[in-house]
Amino acid sequence: MSLSSNGQAAIIRTERGLTIAGTRITLYDVMDHLVAGRDPKLILNWLPLTEAQLDTALSYIETHRTEIEAEYQEVLRTAEEIRQYWEERNRERFAQFAAMPPKPGQEALWAKLQAQKARHATKS
Repeated sequence: MSLSSNGQAAIIRTERGLTIAGTRITLYDVMDHLVAGRDPKLILNWLPLTEAQLDTALSYIETHRTEIEAEYQEVLRTAEEIRQYWEERNRERFAQFAAMPPKPGQEALWAKLQAQKARHATKS
């Protein structure tokens, strides 16, 4: 793990963005959990971090709130653009899959799946 000069876990900038040193976890990953309203102790259950690493990340986020928020919003915009691109690009292919009949012997499973989808759609 990379350490800053004071012996604490460090935040470094990589090609992925602001990252907790010694991990592949970005501050944007931590922000996802914070925005979802998760408690820091719960975040430790979701992300493979030590308490010191998470504390460093949370301190950095708090100290640089404006900068981190702006970068986080940009990351979210980029992710949405990428999602929309691939959804549009694969729309025709997904329609082809949906139009395919079930494989022989799987008709009962297919009918059960369709019934579950219909029930789920009415609940929403």
